[in-house]
Amino acid sequence: MLQETETRFLLFEDKTSPGCQIRLNHPDTLQECGFNSSLPLVMIIHGWSVDGVLENWIWQLVAALKSRPAQPVNVGMADWITLAHRHYPVAVHNARLVGLEVAALLQWLEESVQFSRSDVHLIGYSLGAHISGFAGSYIGGTRKIGRITGLDAAGPSFEGTSPSNRLSPDDANFVDAIHTFTRDHMGLSVGIRQPIAHYDFYPNGGSFQPGCHFLELYKHMAKHGLNAIFQTIKCAHERSVHLFIDSLLHDSMQSTAYVCDDMDRFSQGLCLSCRKGRCNTLGYHIRQEQHSKSKRLFLVTRAQSPFKVYHYQFKIQFINQIEKPVEPTFTMSLLGTKEEMQKIPITVGERITSNKTYSFLITLDLDIGKLVMIKFKWENSAVWANIWNTIQTIIPWGTRPRHSGLVLKTIRVKAGETQQRMAFCSENMDDLQLLPTQEKVFVKCEVNSKKLKQKIR
Repeated sequence: MLQETETRFLLFEDKTSPGCQIRLNHPDTLQECGFNSSLPLVMIIHGWSVDGVLENWIWQLVAALKSRPAQPVNVGMADWITLAHRHYPVAVHNARLVGLEVAALLQWLEESVQFSRSDVHLIGYSLGAHISGFAGSYIGGTRKIGRITGLDAAGPSFEGTSPSNRLSPDDANFVDAIHTFTRDHMGLSVGIRQPIAHYDFYPNGGSFQPGCHFLELYKHMAKHGLNAIFQTIKCAHERSVHLFIDSLLHDSMQSTAYVCDDMDRFSQGLCLSCRKGRCNTLGYHIRQEQHSKSKRLFLVTRAQSPFKVYHYQFKIQFINQIEKPVEPTFTMSLLGTKEEMQKIPITVGERITSNKTYSFLITLDLDIGKLVMIKFKWENSAVWANIWNTIQTIIPWGTRPRHSGLVLKTIRVKAGETQQRMAFCSENMDDLQLLPTQEKVFVKCEVNSKKLKQKIR
């Protein structure tokens, strides 16, 4: 067993504590630092360091973990900053040593105070996620660490490697991962893209995050100078941490994610099923289930905390009565039992040609309650304004061309968070045509429930 470690292990007695150092093979330091062997241990492991300074998110995560009196835990940190503040390839090499030192600490806790490794939860960010995996594999034996959470686990030097060379589901009883900056087409794949856990979450597709676009680069340049590019990248990379912190701070606003093949299908609203465990909660309160194959889950989030949104699938069947394909712009206003959302822009994504059903995802920042009414409007575009003005000039007032618009009969809706399916029919079933600039009201109606379930799945 290691006698001393280069990694400093700190324990935090409360949310404002600066940290008290626990030293391997010095049981008196456990008592001095207030370690409670009857409570679980959550250990934070930071990543590679550019400037040699511990990042602010660490203290935010400590405070969030310590601000839950109903679920008390020991909160610790593996401070390996002296080994992390090196050239990236050197820090990658050092990660295995730090993993070994974390494993040594956990084994010593088992031997000295009978603290079970199954009560350990390692939370590793970036390179720290793989350190957590190394610790889990080094600890050995038939019993494993309880849980490892990988927060945007580092991609460079790890993408495409074997499970033994990175974080993998084998490293703990339960492994979850949040991927927030896996952008690779620009050569900036900071986080790992491949699944590395029992549940792998890809918020907003996992490649970039709202509020972290490169459009923000100019703002960052004014504040950070030449360090702006790093700050812009860091925004999306570090979002994984803030999503996790958010799950601790907002018990009533937990984000639901859904199993899906990719973000394209998810954006069409095709993956909002919770049947057979196909959805789960992102963050601290995840439902812990093991699977032989990693599950990839997708969700949309807001740009700031609280990050939760409400996911809806809308399926709309259009019949085009105009001879030419049209690319109209629509808006929808949704009236719920709690709130109303006005003029949500709808992008169909392709031309409306003949008789076709379009499926898409709508997300709301607010909980509107049960949806009771939809107002659907064909917004006027410059092109359509000209066409429509011509039609109105040619056709006498009070008459309408027979084939002048789109027919819109029903709107089918599925709410992801409640799993409720609904159908909405035109308030006026005698007039189903939707014309440019016109708004139609749709109210809840009964549609054959078996057919509805099959169609909206």
